Amino acid sequence: MDEQFILRVPPSVAEQIERLMNESAAGSSSNPEDASLDLSFSDDGRSGTFMIGNKSFPASLLDLPTVVESYKTYDDSFLVKAADIGQMVMVREDVDPAPGEVEYKHGLTPPMRDARRRRYRREPDLNAELVHRVEKDLISIMHGVSVKSGEGGGGEGGDRKKAAPAPAPKPDAQEPAANGEEAEPERSDSDDSEN
Repeated sequence: MDEQFILRVPPSVAEQIERLMNESAAGSSSNPEDASLDLSFSDDGRSGTFMIGNKSFPASLLDLPTVVESYKTYDDSFLVKAADIGQMVMVREDVDPAPGEVEYKHGLTPPMRDARRRRYRREPDLNAELVHRVEKDLISIMHGVSVKSGEGGGGEGGDRKKAAPAPAPKPDAQEPAANGEEAEPERSDSDDSEN
């Protein structure tokens, strides 16, 4: 598989890149110095510089909220998966502020706007002490030791080990009639409606 990423640039930079690609496809280049593209990152690996010709623009490497699959074709009828894309290089103008987070909160298409908040469940707020206590209780139960969950006597339910009332036994066999004949089976209301 190839290694791929999304390169998102401002409209002015996109025009320059498109012009360079058209010139290189035609085989004519007015100035080889203007036809250079360069992307370099600083030591943190998340911020860097995008150079096109003699102009430089700040760039940031952002994680996408979802994985995007890319495909390529050799004959315009069959698609072959080329890569899973999980990161995007966002090039911005000098006046634009740098993104504050490592993860880009939107997807690549309009339906994925604010994808992290709208499409994924929020992480639950868990009390570390409660998780530890429940984990110890589960291990004790697995080892066959009885566990008392109410440590203060009141609070969250007290002692929950109450004996459940035993269900009343239901006779399976029907009692014979008093005169020695077979008893009629019990009928429900639905049996009466059929006749």
